[in-house]
Amino acid sequence: MEAMLALEDGTIFTGRSFGVPGERTGEVVFNTSLTGYQEVLTDPSYHGQMVAMTAPQIGNTGVNDEDMEAGRPCLEAFLVREASPVTSNWRARQSLGQFLREHDVMAVTEVDTRALTRHVRAFGAMKAILSTEDLSPESLVAKAQAAPGISARNLVQDVSCREPYTWEAGMPGEWGPGTPGGQRRHIVVYDCGVKRSILCRLVEAGCRLTVVPWNTPAADVLALEPDGIFISNGPGDPVRVPELAEAVGELLGKRPVFGICLGHQVLGMALGSRIYKLRFGHHGGNQPVLDLASGRVWITAQNHNFVVDPDALDEREVEVTQINLNDRTVEGMRHRRWPVFSVQYHPEAGPGPHDATALFNEFVRMVDECKN
Repeated sequence: MEAMLALEDGTIFTGRSFGVPGERTGEVVFNTSLTGYQEVLTDPSYHGQMVAMTAPQIGNTGVNDEDMEAGRPCLEAFLVREASPVTSNWRARQSLGQFLREHDVMAVTEVDTRALTRHVRAFGAMKAILSTEDLSPESLVAKAQAAPGISARNLVQDVSCREPYTWEAGMPGEWGPGTPGGQRRHIVVYDCGVKRSILCRLVEAGCRLTVVPWNTPAADVLALEPDGIFISNGPGDPVRVPELAEAVGELLGKRPVFGICLGHQVLGMALGSRIYKLRFGHHGGNQPVLDLASGRVWITAQNHNFVVDPDALDEREVEVTQINLNDRTVEGMRHRRWPVFSVQYHPEAGPGPHDATALFNEFVRMVDECKN
């Protein structure tokens, strides 16, 4: 079935559907990961976006039960150069196409993803519409232009949990300092669209978790008597969740705080910084990050369009600890007096490199120091 992708600037791409038919709008971004497409598909941070994979063939290992980052795919559409006609992996339970159709996801193969990626890199992530029903370029461009942008919506509320819950599972076959029967630190996790692998890494590091909705007031969090606070990844513009930034601001100095991705941006807002949008964002498992204290370079997995403005941070209170070597944006920061730190990237390595997984143990050490 033929499909057409229309960008708001009038650029048109065509392909063939291998997901469900229909019509969807979203913001087009590209992901440079060579592997891990299942984690990309199910990462709640992609809610509201259409993801183009730069790897030329996608789907050869199928879909399994272990690599899900959420209960279902969260993105608006999936764009690939070639959907593999063969599924070959011992863990596979179904093909990629079957998985996408089962979860009502639009997907298109035979898209010139190289040209699409170069266009987005040159002109920025932009609104788009994908359709198998309306194949009129003029009509689709008009619809794309009329669609609401990422910054016009609170996307976090769509992917956050509705009620608090506990999480006790680690990664299959992996246990860290928090081996069952050992000390378990109680961590409250603000769910802005948290990935399962992040929860698993916290458990491995020795934590028991209470996961709460994104708009939980600070007083309710403190009533749970946590040893520490974690602010998760999530989709969209953090400016659309001022209630969360306000709650985090009330918690600073009262408990250790660790933020990742959107959580990093929310923490920046709570510390008085501004947030701005990158032209095409960071999406992939190959982003180089310089740790300013050690001089080490970490290769990291990232998925975000917004960043913290370092010029708006109070240098007397907040230290920038890491920067991106591609564009010098802020990748890490730490409060100079309080036990508070955050990173813009994804240290849980789901998917991606393991360079930064030790940050979960660093958070636990911080929690233990405060308890003692």
